[in-house]
Amino acid sequence: MEVIVYTKNNCMQCNMTKNVLNGEGIEFKAINVDELDEAKKEETVNYIKEELGFTSMPVIVAEGHEAFAGFQPDKLKTLK
Repeated sequence: MEVIVYTKNNCMQCNMTKNVLNGEGIEFKAINVDELDEAKKEETVNYIKEELGFTSMPVIVAEGHEAFAGFQPDKLKTLK
């Protein structure tokens, strides 16, 4: 199962989310929107806002699970 975590710089909730995933042994791909080139950043932010409906980070997308935002350790653990 692929797990993607959309993050940004200086985001405490993003860091805590990645720590929980690492602690649970859940493999994930982190995409930091602040480190993307301008065109890719705009495309990614539009996807998060328009298609997923979120306006804050982190955003977690996992196959077979509904996407969610924010630091939610209980939901993160269900991705095991």
